[in-house]
Amino acid sequence: MTATVLHDPIGIAYTTVDGVGRQGQMPASDCPDLAQDLMAGLVNLIHPHGRLTTRSAIDKHLISARRLVLFLHTRGFTGGAGDLSRTDMIEFWMSAQYVDERNIRFLLKAWDEETGRLPLPVRLMTEGRTFNQRDPSEAFAPYSEAEWSRLLDLCHRNVREAFTAHAEALAAARRGHDPRESGDWSTDNLCWLQAHHGPVTFRSLKFVLGVRQKTALVVRRQLAEARTALFPQPDMVISYQLLFGAYSGIVPDGIDGLGLTDLDWTGDSEMLLNYVKGRTSRESLNLSRKAVRLLERWLEHSAPLRSLAPDEDRGVLWIRDSSTHGGNAVETTRMTDISVRAWVRRHGLLDDSGAPFPVHRQRIRTTFHSHRDRRTWAGSPRVTIDPNHTPAVEGDHYLTAATPAQQRAVQALIEEAQGDLLRRAQAPTVLSEEDTVALARDYPQVIAQLKLDDTAIDELVGGERDVFVAACADQLAGLHGPKGKPCPARPWVCLLCPLAVFAPRHAANLLRLKAFFARQWRQLPADHFMAVFGPYAQRVTQVLDCFDPAVLAAAAPQVADADEELPLRPEERTA
Repeated sequence: MTATVLHDPIGIAYTTVDGVGRQGQMPASDCPDLAQDLMAGLVNLIHPHGRLTTRSAIDKHLISARRLVLFLHTRGFTGGAGDLSRTDMIEFWMSAQYVDERNIRFLLKAWDEETGRLPLPVRLMTEGRTFNQRDPSEAFAPYSEAEWSRLLDLCHRNVREAFTAHAEALAAARRGHDPRESGDWSTDNLCWLQAHHGPVTFRSLKFVLGVRQKTALVVRRQLAEARTALFPQPDMVISYQLLFGAYSGIVPDGIDGLGLTDLDWTGDSEMLLNYVKGRTSRESLNLSRKAVRLLERWLEHSAPLRSLAPDEDRGVLWIRDSSTHGGNAVETTRMTDISVRAWVRRHGLLDDSGAPFPVHRQRIRTTFHSHRDRRTWAGSPRVTIDPNHTPAVEGDHYLTAATPAQQRAVQALIEEAQGDLLRRAQAPTVLSEEDTVALARDYPQVIAQLKLDDTAIDELVGGERDVFVAACADQLAGLHGPKGKPCPARPWVCLLCPLAVFAPRHAANLLRLKAFFARQWRQLPADHFMAVFGPYAQRVTQVLDCFDPAVLAAAAPQVADADEELPLRPEERTA
């Protein structure tokens, strides 16, 4: 990506990874030097110099920079970034949101790394604690059923009505002809004019009308109606995007950055969508039928405007008409949160409390996954490989082992699964007293089952066979790896292992593991967490409940709730 600072007007010009040129402008203000310094910082944040690689991320930093400039403009500030004071930044950050504070910190740091002219008090503030703390435990909650229904119904209605009007306008354009030659400014002719020459405004036609004022007013209204029906307007793009997010569950950044080259048709009604997810780079998704039908309708709806757009804009999926005051323009930048909030007000969309509906596209993604999970667990009427087959036929066709080797492999899998279920059902072995007598007296069945001799019992009680959260009766037993080799299982696997014996000395590590599960719960989707950590999180609580509360109270101060306390691999860390 390449980026440069624009000076008249002040802004930024950059080229995205797919080769499309973009621009963003700063508002006119009494502090142009500050606006220019912030744009210089933004250039340094864009790849390959910095971490910004998507159009939406750049737009968010632009929005934060505009808010800072307008905020200081109202307070009479006229300098640049080198003239900022600690008071200026405190006033702005105390009135701003977390995301604006974070983005301004990045912009000022990037500018200071290039120039070194940021005042020391402000530099220390950019590196210090944030004024707007973001609580990592506050995950986005799904919308309620009523809210979700209202949102989808509104988007459905908007899309349906707009597409109907679009089809009628295209039909009118086919019936009409050029009104500038005949002087007939009927609706059909106005639709023909716009379909062939792009979004036309009344101001651009005013000099050729040659009609009375009353007629001109009628033409002006009909022209605006034809333009709105033929070409996607910002209001309609929001409805399409929200509905597509509800159908696909794609991250907001991925939806914003879609292009026509990202749509890969794999059949007459099947589509593979490639999109960019900020945290994990490029991903693919096989779209549902509803999402494919919506994209088909959008491509048809936007086709007239796309055919008239400049070559560099035709590849962008979400385009819209932004013609104003006699100029023709095709807008391709992302829809801002301000536009979405205005869309909510125009349509009178309310939440369950009667307040304006809080449309948050990440929350739409959360609701999508919540509904999908419920369908999986609470059940579709039948879950089969082929809906044309009964479960019995599918079992015979797809699950029957054909050869003796396959049959032995299937039997081994079944035995392993059954053994795993039995181990999970067994109560944990927890020592109430750390002595050999207590182990022999209270758990004779454990000694018999594990075939422990006196030496092994002494080592278990004395801590010589300790692993992270328990004492292991035999690390070479091969329950979770090759027999005769040290057990390769992760620390939490010991919680469900029949060879594990828990003693009060393990309480601190058990509490550390419980805190680790809590951190994973905050960052993972519920279905993912339950599949990976669910049984272990339930067992650690069961084990800790067996300990004396005094033991847990003494161990609690040793827990710092940090990844460094556990032997984790890089991919398992939560920070």
